[in-house]
Amino acid sequence: MLGRMSEAAALDPEDRKIITLARSARARNGVPEGAAVRDETGRTYVAGTVALDSLRLSALQTAVAMAVASGAQSLEAAAVVTEADDAADADRAAVRDLGGPGTPVLVAGPDGTLRGSSPAGGRQL
Repeated sequence: MLGRMSEAAALDPEDRKIITLARSARARNGVPEGAAVRDETGRTYVAGTVALDSLRLSALQTAVAMAVASGAQSLEAAAVVTEADDAADADRAAVRDLGGPGTPVLVAGPDGTLRGSSPAGGRQL
């Protein structure tokens, strides 16, 4: 894994944007995680954790579901802002289902600092 400074410097502006959107969703809604995904046309879908008695979805699962419901055919990238060190396996699976195993999943802390980036089909390098 690259150092935090070199990762941030190498981060594409569009990827930085989805981290910012995910961070905003987390803060605005007061939820444990915020997420954003970018589809093949460049549209973004932003979501927070869903925690109802009858429905539980992570922020990344919700963002992927929003993309699918809006007609997205694939994903270019996904980001999750979380206290966790890495994206959950179920989150990676949701991204992989729509975007494929090579779709990057960016994981950032609540302050927006990139903790890691890896393909949906694998773990952090």
